[in-house]
Amino acid sequence: MFSSFRLASRHATSVLRTFHTSTPTMLQAGDAIPKSIPGLHENSPGNSVDIGAEVASGKHLIVGVPAAFSPACSSSHVPGYIQHFDELKAKGFKQVLVTCVNDSFVTKAWAESLKVPSGVRIIADTQGAFASAGGFLFDGKQTFGNDRSVRYALVVEDGKVVRDFVEPDKTGLKVSAAENVLKEL
Repeated sequence: MFSSFRLASRHATSVLRTFHTSTPTMLQAGDAIPKSIPGLHENSPGNSVDIGAEVASGKHLIVGVPAAFSPACSSSHVPGYIQHFDELKAKGFKQVLVTCVNDSFVTKAWAESLKVPSGVRIIADTQGAFASAGGFLFDGKQTFGNDRSVRYALVVEDGKVVRDFVEPDKTGLKVSAAENVLKEL
């Protein structure tokens, strides 16, 4: 009796400890891009990327998408940034870093299928650590089978977010579309 009571009490307490009423804070204007986030790779697991270091100087765009090869990501969102990359370069952007919660083999194949030009890079956030650190990770199990990144675009200058374009419904494609971001710059 005593041990089952203690077990039930411990379980009830652990449930209470994991309940949070606050929502995670997303990266926004004025925030620094986190450095040394593990699990970010380009083209292979052996090619680690430190996004914080990549964007430490100059003007960059970080684009988060829910999934490689998903319909909106492949037909509109990322192709929009590819199509408008010259305009972004003319506005002083060094590169566009596209992140998604996928493995590096998938993101490499996706980059090849999209024929991404030099200056647009597809980065695998293999464990969702970058999306989580930025407050962009959401429970996408129903649609994507896994936690995924919210769809967003961040204008970054010298390592700090200057403008943020985050889809209010997490996966829609309006606020973070290349055409909208360019119009707002």
